Amino acid sequence: MKILLKKDIENLGFQYDELDVKPGYARNYLIPKGYAVLALPGTIKNTHEILNQRSKKERFLIEKSKEIEEKLRKLIIKIPVKVGKGGKLFGSINNQYLMKVLNKEGIFIDKKFIRIPGNKVIKTIGKHQAKIRLHRKREFTLNFEVLSSSQESII
Repeated sequence: MKILLKKDIENLGFQYDELDVKPGYARNYLIPKGYAVLALPGTIKNTHEILNQRSKKERFLIEKSKEIEEKLRKLIIKIPVKVGKGGKLFGSINNQYLMKVLNKEGIFIDKKFIRIPGNKVIKTIGKHQAKIRLHRKREFTLNFEVLSSSQESII
């Protein structure tokens, strides 16, 4: 029985894949759970149209992510903070703080796409990195420096 998957299913296929499965598996599990639909000619045509539209949108999003990446490459971030003994911060720097710093520079990235490796927060001065997910297929490593507030501010 030919079906079209509506969702990604582990060990079976990805969304919009056209598969041939056993009729019982399709009728009793995939279709009732909403994971698949019958592969009728109209449904197949509709799916191909959706995939064409998606590919155009994907190309646009990839181009936009390249532009943002170029802006990030040119950016040098130095974050001034209040520091106690031993170089420990009063408070911490997290992905939301980095999002606000990038917003001030004119780069708008949602905090859920910014990841700080390790502890997820920064509590010491020095050079650090954060991973910024620009697109499903593109990720950028942002280098920044956390300084004592007596030193220079954001450039």
